[in-house]
Order: sequence, then structure tokens, then C-alpha cells
Amino acid sequence: MKKISAVLAALVLTATLAPVSVAAEKPTSVPGCKKSTAQGHTPAKVKQPTAPAKKLAKTLTFTTNCGDIVISLNPKAPQTVTNMSVLANAGYFNKSLCHRLTTEGLFVLQCGDPTATGSGSPTGWKGYANENLPKAGAKNYPAGTVAMANSGPGTNGSQFFLVYADTQLGPDYTIWGKITKGLDLVKKIGDVGAYKMQGDQAYYAGDGYPIQMVEIVKASAK
Repeated sequence: MKKISAVLAALVLTATLAPVSVAAEKPTSVPGCKKSTAQGHTPAKVKQPTAPAKKLAKTLTFTTNCGDIVISLNPKAPQTVTNMSVLANAGYFNKSLCHRLTTEGLFVLQCGDPTATGSGSPTGWKGYANENLPKAGAKNYPAGTVAMANSGPGTNGSQFFLVYADTQLGPDYTIWGKITKGLDLVKKIGDVGAYKMQGDQAYYAGDGYPIQMVEIVKASAK
């Protein structure tokens, strides 16, 4: 998943359930999700780890406005697991929005950018290398996979994507975990769909901002 362009930046910062007025026949929310008031903001400064932790965290939990998403962390990606755990426990992801949803061909919810523009990364960090890459081929990112988003080799930062249905991508994105709780929730978010804007009109899109606003209220790794 390439990081989404800044085209949606202005939209993301003031996102509402705009599609209600143009497609009332389809659901525009997931039952049980709470209203979010989160907005894009400057990424927090967190010291970048220079080496994998001696003792890796085993789970990372994202508490969202729609419920918990629990990830079993993969020790085959030790530097990535270390980095994401440090960010989570430093509050980096707190009150941030998931800024991208794809529903056609690729089935992922992308999060991890506090700016909510798709271009944000931890302040002062250098991009780091991929780990635990899958083989090329069909369904090489199966449902439940958690992987890093990047813009090419050595550009990993804080953005990641949650795969909610079997997906095929190039073998270019570090797999660092698997969803053990909350996959059904991500699927429901995917079912509601994504949108983009044309002028002041919202329209459904296969790749855009989630219609159901998704906020990471808090993240923690242990």
C-alpha cells in the first residue's frame, strides 16, 4: 500500500458523514461506533529505537471508537514490532484517525498517521527496512494480516494497514502482526465503504476516506 496522496488532506481534517445526503439507501455507520471528534494533528516526538528490544511485546491493542482491535505481534519482524510498540506506548497513535479504506481489489483499512493526510510519520525518524515479507502470489496478504504501509524500500514509519479480506499485493510490505480480535469490526467498516469528494458532493469510491469515521482512541503494547 503506497501512502495515500495529500489530495484528501483537507477532507480528512473536517470529515463528516457527508455521504448521508447522497446515498441514504446504504448504511453510513457501523452499529455501536461512538461519535469521534478527533482531528489531524502534528505527530508527537518519540525517540526512534536503534535496535530491536531484547524482549518483544506480544500483543498490541488499538482501542477505537468502534471497539477493540487486538493484534498478535510477529517476532519475525523484530525491529518493526519494537518500533510500533514504542509508538503505541508513547501515546503516538492516540486520538488519531484511520485515513484510508480500500474496498475494490484491495481490502484494507489504513491507519497510523496522526496528521490524517496519508503523508505523516514520526517526527525526526528515519525510514527503516522491511522485514518478514511474504512471497509473491495470490492472497499473499490474507484476512487478518497487519502490515506496514510505505512509499518504497526503507520508508517505513508509523503507517500500517489492516487486511479485512484476502488481498494480493506486491511482496513489499512488512507483515508484523495478525488480528486476533476485531476482524469482524474492520469488515463491517469495509462494508459501509469509502468516499471521496467532488466539489461539495460526496460519492462512493473504491479507495478513499472511511465513511464510518474510525478513531484510535488509545493504543498499548505489552
